[in-house]
Amino acid sequence: MYQSISKNRISPALRALTIILAFVVTACSPRGKGQKPTQNTKPTTVSYPTAPVQFINPQYEISVPGELNPYEQVSIYAKVKGFVKQLYVDRGDRVHKGQLLALLEAPEMEQRYLSNKSNEQKIYSDYLYAKQAYERLVDASKTTGAVADIELDRAKSTMESAKSAYQASQAGTAHSAQLQQYLRITAPFDGVITQRNVSVGALAGTDSNIPLFLMAQGNKLRLTLSLPERHATSVQGDMQATFTVSSQPGKIFDAALSRTSGLLNQQDRSLTLEFDVDNPSDELQGGDYAQVKLILQRKKPSFWVSSKSILHTQSGKYIMTLDDNAIKRIAIKEGIRVDTLTEVFGNLSPENHIILKPSAEIQEGPLKN
Repeated sequence: MYQSISKNRISPALRALTIILAFVVTACSPRGKGQKPTQNTKPTTVSYPTAPVQFINPQYEISVPGELNPYEQVSIYAKVKGFVKQLYVDRGDRVHKGQLLALLEAPEMEQRYLSNKSNEQKIYSDYLYAKQAYERLVDASKTTGAVADIELDRAKSTMESAKSAYQASQAGTAHSAQLQQYLRITAPFDGVITQRNVSVGALAGTDSNIPLFLMAQGNKLRLTLSLPERHATSVQGDMQATFTVSSQPGKIFDAALSRTSGLLNQQDRSLTLEFDVDNPSDELQGGDYAQVKLILQRKKPSFWVSSKSILHTQSGKYIMTLDDNAIKRIAIKEGIRVDTLTEVFGNLSPENHIILKPSAEIQEGPLKN
């Protein structure tokens, strides 16, 4: 009876110890199968959008200012000194080549011409006498012993001297006659008188710095413009141009390239272009300013990239290439721009791929995987 009661008391204690041990073992064991193990994350690979460099030769249009000038313009001076005797034209008159514009008078010049002409006639008479004398001696010398050889030589020398004197007098007379022609002031080409600076009775001549007339050709004009240096190699021999003038808004005129300066102007580093413009109806005026549009093209292809792919830094301008999984920074110089593209010059090849959005933080070298 006693033993039975003891066994009944020990059994609950054992049960409690068993429960405690089970709890401790469960707490120390790994988490249940329902919880997923943590996965290791791999580093992401950095990528940059790129585009191939373009090796092309596009046409492009630029607009530059120009000026319309007379095809020919000249200041007309008197070549000899004289008084203005008559004026035949005034400002605004249209004249033809060779037309008489003014007449000068110089009485002493007329007297000089008459004197030279008289002297020429006298010397001519002396020459004729010497020539006849020589010819008579030649006829007489046909008879043996009639004329000594020395006399014949002397007569020939006299004749030749007279001939030379006569020719010199002819030149003197022609010179005087030519000076008289300079008293007639004529137009050197077809054009218009733009200015008249003298009146009848005024003294004109080589000592005056003021021209008698200013004259310009208006039926043909020169369109002149200065092309910036960066476009100088894009000029073609048959290049066409269109232009407008402020005096006739909305109207477009055409012109073809006639000539270039060939060399850059050292002051503004530009190439001078000239276009001949026919103006038979005087629709255009010399002196007008024009806005000229040109279609240009390089003589050979060049490299072009997106304008946004050029990296501007304090040390210069660069583009960044991504080729063979490596980044490289290349120094460049900019050329011209066409829409969203910019011409660049540097150590490039047609196989390069350009990073479209470069930044100074992007490091050169291989990309890390």
